[in-house]
Amino acid sequence: MGSMILAALRKTNNIRLKNKMVISIVAVVFIPVLLVGLILTASYRQNVLDQATQQTMNNVDKIKKHITDILRMPIEISNKLQVDDRLSNLVNARYETTFDLVTAYWDFRYFRDSVQLYKEIDNVRFYTDPPLPISNWDFLSADAFVKNSNWYREALDKSSSFIGWHYIKDETKENRAYLSLVRRIDFPLYRSHGVLVINLDQDELNGILSQEPFDTMIIDEKGSIVAAKQPQWVGRNIESMDFAKDLSDRRAGVYDFNYEGKPSKIVVEEVVPPFSRNGLKVISVFTIDSIVSDANRVSRLGFTIIAASLSIAIVLIYFTSSFLSRRLLLLNKVLNKVAMGNLNVKSDVDGNDEIGTLSRQFNHMLASIRSLMEEVSESHRQKNLLELRQRDIKLKMMASQMNPHFLFNALESIRMKAFAKGDAEISNVVHLLGKLMRRSIEIGDRKITLREELDIARCYLELQQFRFDDERLTYELHLDHSAMSVEIPPLIVQPLVENAVVHGLEDVEEGGIVIIGTRVESDRVVITVEDNGCGIPEGKWREIEHSFQDMEDADEHRIGLRNVHQRLILTYGEGFGLKLDCPPGSGTRLSFSIPLGGKLHV
Repeated sequence: MGSMILAALRKTNNIRLKNKMVISIVAVVFIPVLLVGLILTASYRQNVLDQATQQTMNNVDKIKKHITDILRMPIEISNKLQVDDRLSNLVNARYETTFDLVTAYWDFRYFRDSVQLYKEIDNVRFYTDPPLPISNWDFLSADAFVKNSNWYREALDKSSSFIGWHYIKDETKENRAYLSLVRRIDFPLYRSHGVLVINLDQDELNGILSQEPFDTMIIDEKGSIVAAKQPQWVGRNIESMDFAKDLSDRRAGVYDFNYEGKPSKIVVEEVVPPFSRNGLKVISVFTIDSIVSDANRVSRLGFTIIAASLSIAIVLIYFTSSFLSRRLLLLNKVLNKVAMGNLNVKSDVDGNDEIGTLSRQFNHMLASIRSLMEEVSESHRQKNLLELRQRDIKLKMMASQMNPHFLFNALESIRMKAFAKGDAEISNVVHLLGKLMRRSIEIGDRKITLREELDIARCYLELQQFRFDDERLTYELHLDHSAMSVEIPPLIVQPLVENAVVHGLEDVEEGGIVIIGTRVESDRVVITVEDNGCGIPEGKWREIEHSFQDMEDADEHRIGLRNVHQRLILTYGEGFGLKLDCPPGSGTRLSFSIPLGGKLHV
């Protein structure tokens, strides 16, 4: 963290003084004021939003109480009818004539009186089972549609005698839908029953919500909107409304939603009347922007004032900084001339303050530089004379060197004479030696194919066979020909082969074998060189492996292996270095791998 701060401070050195003063004003004044404004605005905005949410929750709670009061009356009516002997006698009596039944209908006025006495009640009807001979608007026989409806079957469920609240159509009211109390009425004495349906007045329900400040609705358990501040929503299912399609399964609480594409909050409250198997939900929604618009307006006004103040401050500080930096600009002009190569200038900025002192020190520095340049020029002239003499010596040394092609041509002449005299072995050895020398000299820094590298190693092994004999040294090549065209750095395998012959088979009198193997494993080519010598003691083996990383180790045996290891790592990266395997008494195995595509690490 400290280094990052220092790096940031160093970057400020590249900013002009005038700009630094302007930035300082912005950093010291504007940013703190802006932060305070943002914090206060956010706090005020959140406070307004919280108050609106709490007010909405209070309103919803009041609506819940009003709904409970409205639902209380149909519940009381249903409770009275549950034990009303007049209803029981009317439904279960046996009438001799139709006139007697009509007279009984006319005498039973409880349904009509309830509608007239209680404004919450819009209609009361009773479905008889078994059906009566004739029906009127109060007592009905359930047709097939009614019998198959969920609310009717649910009311007849013997496992429950609770009240159900459903948004259903009333065939006596031109099939208009109402929020209705549905309850089974049992007549134990006659072992019969019926279904009571009490419609609630739609205007009363909508009137509860008409004065609400936000969009508010009441839904039943199936998501049907039974009342709403906006009457056109009544009868729709909440699943068809994008902003509230997931609300039917929500428990009571406050939720965040998008209402008409705007961030909003929705308050949900559950209403479960007494003796009921299901209930209703009150939902109120308001957009956040409508609540915090005043807070946003105040914040915009504050930011406008801050921006205007900052603009004035920037103009003032600009002119002030220009006045203060004028002498620095004069000194800067002199510095620019020096930067262009003119060292014969002089700063005329006077004064005893820091800038005047800097001007005098600058003039003194220029005098010192001119003196030093004269000394450097003399030193450079002498250095050029020395380099000319060294080039002359090198040319003379190169002229005395033998041309490598002369050596190749001489070796070829020796091979041809040996071949002409019938000494094929000498001829072949000379050919191999010339080929090995030519390859070693011509390779340079370019990469070669694995086939060319193995050809160099084979030449070396055949020359060593000539030095010793076939009884002491033989070699085997186990090659995967699919990898022969992979490019590798030159002279990687040959030093390993040389190590196996010179050190691995050093104490072997006969039967020495060097095996070179290549194989493709996944995305790599694995190359191994092993011998059947006496191996390396474990302590020595670990020491050699450690020396791969030690650049100061001057051991001749280790330098070759270390160079191969370092070249592999520099070319292909960590994980592609040389690996040494020396089972006790079982010879030595050196191996390494390269990417199948021969791609470089760097």
